[in-house]
Amino acid sequence: MRRTVLVIALLALTAGLHAQNGSHYRYRWKDASGLPHYSDSLSSEAIKYGYDLVNDRGLVIQHVDRQLTPEERAAAQKAAEAKAATDRQAQQRTRDDQQMLNAYPDEATYKKGQQENLDNLEQQIATTRINLRTQEKALTDLLTRAGDLERAKQTVPKSLNDSIAKQRDVVAHQRDTLERLQTAHDALVQKNTQDLDHYRQLKAAQGKPPQGQ
Repeated sequence: MRRTVLVIALLALTAGLHAQNGSHYRYRWKDASGLPHYSDSLSSEAIKYGYDLVNDRGLVIQHVDRQLTPEERAAAQKAAEAKAATDRQAQQRTRDDQQMLNAYPDEATYKKGQQENLDNLEQQIATTRINLRTQEKALTDLLTRAGDLERAKQTVPKSLNDSIAKQRDVVAHQRDTLERLQTAHDALVQKNTQDLDHYRQLKAAQGKPPQGQ
């Protein structure tokens, strides 16, 4: 609104100065039906639909867009915020890429860093598999004890049943952990391939001379 008022004031001042010099300016706009209108003064309808300031020869001196509706202003604000967020993300990607190029001057060191991350994850998977086998054996031992009691026509104590239930939960947790690690491993292998392609593209672009040279 302040911008519109300022534009109106400037146009009025410009029109007044030219009027003193013998030039005549009019306001031209189109209504909702597309019909053109002219006026010597700035009307509310012209502000609503947007208008042109034209001289006595019909040449457009200044164009002012129509006022936005509250919904349009909200949409424009949302679009501006989305663009700003996209720009920030692009700037961050550029900074990240530059840091990566600085940290890994050649492909061999970059692939070595990737392999170290993969090795760490594979070590976690191996450790989890060992833990899972240990917990599965502990569960098997508990189940065996309960089975021996049942075959001997003896009652399985509550403490043993509770231990079996708890051990089942431990085994289930270990299996879930192993599955998550394996999924993460597959995703990292795929990501490493994509990242390596991106690294190669950056290095190729880095080696190219600037355009125009």
